[in-house]
Amino acid sequence: MDLCFGLVVAEHVMLCLVLHLGVSSTYGIKDGNDLSCSSSKSFSVPTTPRTEGEILQASNLKSFSFNDLKTATRNFRPDSVLGEGGFGCVFKGWIDEHSFTAAKPGTGIVIAAKRLNQEGLQGHKEWLAEINYLGQLDHPNLVKLIGYCLEDDHRLLVYEFMPRGSLENHLFRRASYIQPLSWNYRMKIALGAAKGLAFLHSDEVKVIYRDFKTSNILLDTNFNAKLSDFGLAKDGPTGEKSHVSTRVMGTFGYAAPEYMATVLKSQDQGPPFNIILRFIPSPSLNLHEKDYRTLDECCTLFYNFIYWDLTHSSFYFHEGHLTTKSDVYSFGVVLLEMLSGKRAIDRNRPTGEQNLVDWAKRFLTSKRKILEVFDARIEGQYSFGVALKAANLAIHCLSVEPRFRPNMEKVVRILEQLQDSNGIGGSRNEIRQNSTRNSRNGPKHRRRSVNGAYNEKAAPSPGPSASPLHKSNIKEENSFDT
Repeated sequence: MDLCFGLVVAEHVMLCLVLHLGVSSTYGIKDGNDLSCSSSKSFSVPTTPRTEGEILQASNLKSFSFNDLKTATRNFRPDSVLGEGGFGCVFKGWIDEHSFTAAKPGTGIVIAAKRLNQEGLQGHKEWLAEINYLGQLDHPNLVKLIGYCLEDDHRLLVYEFMPRGSLENHLFRRASYIQPLSWNYRMKIALGAAKGLAFLHSDEVKVIYRDFKTSNILLDTNFNAKLSDFGLAKDGPTGEKSHVSTRVMGTFGYAAPEYMATVLKSQDQGPPFNIILRFIPSPSLNLHEKDYRTLDECCTLFYNFIYWDLTHSSFYFHEGHLTTKSDVYSFGVVLLEMLSGKRAIDRNRPTGEQNLVDWAKRFLTSKRKILEVFDARIEGQYSFGVALKAANLAIHCLSVEPRFRPNMEKVVRILEQLQDSNGIGGSRNEIRQNSTRNSRNGPKHRRRSVNGAYNEKAAPSPGPSASPLHKSNIKEENSFDT
């Protein structure tokens, strides 16, 4: 009985440990005026820690009073709420475009004011991190941070308003007023988000986003994608360092496997270590946003659990190895969500289909089965060749080995090529027939006979190891080496 109880506690604690501290607040779909965003510029994030005063002074952001934002959002009225998450609520408001003071509803500039919940799971550190990065970074595919409020216990961030809300809403929310995103819009959004990540990973910036997911991709009127929520962003490695050691954070289902696998190490290889670790990739508990706990709380719970039940085994927490390839994996998950119209993790799906990556990889490596993954709502909007290339890109981004994943610059180039070569396909049956015909009449190996003629032999079909989702496949993935 004690062992069973211990395993349940361990499972819950480890899940809390690897899950995101808080869920980003997403916008509803409403009309509004969005601010123009400047073009990208060269920027270098300081590698040395800065004080709160230094960050605020160097941010070039507007400092709002609490009363101004209270007036701008009509006293934070419930009908002004655009979204809610671990940070708190996001409210719609209006400010004057010249003085930045509160304006009457329907006039001036529309803003989104994110108010920190004083009893929430995310706190001042994440609030300050957003100011540190978005206060200095400037790129068309990053959401524009206008200013902040730091007054007594009040912590708010003021953003440009993104009228079409989040990618998450458009992909997964079923409502009469939300039309399924077309193939062209999905590829446009994927390209915009990829450009945002590529900018963050560039030599001039060197920032690891660490929380790339559909709810953090916001859309303007023209479906241009902009990354938001930089509370978990981290400066990338410098000099000869290959990675950054940091506490494991992120959102389950999007975090790279090698990053999550470094959560825990044991000084001995006893059974308890193996039992606990195996719960990380395949959790059996259905935790919701309200069930999340802070990392410190998890550490306390887990250490107490070790003291109670595992006193004969020595454990210690190990900081995760974070690289830009961690973001690339997350991009692969989001791309797969866009292709399939399915969430990364969904406990309402049948057993074996709840984890999208695990379910999809059995289809993505087969031309005959690849369309089983694709969203039926966009059938006929793409050619089979384009679909194959998009799926292949997702596969490589999801490579088990980080070194086999492409960098984001490579991802951008591939997505640009997909847009240039995009063509309208036929029905799903027609595309499936074409893929079957191509596999039967595919490339031939020609062998010269003694009399000089060529004997044709069908090329062997790739086995399971031909997928970069398997560690053994090194040759195929080298085309994406960076």
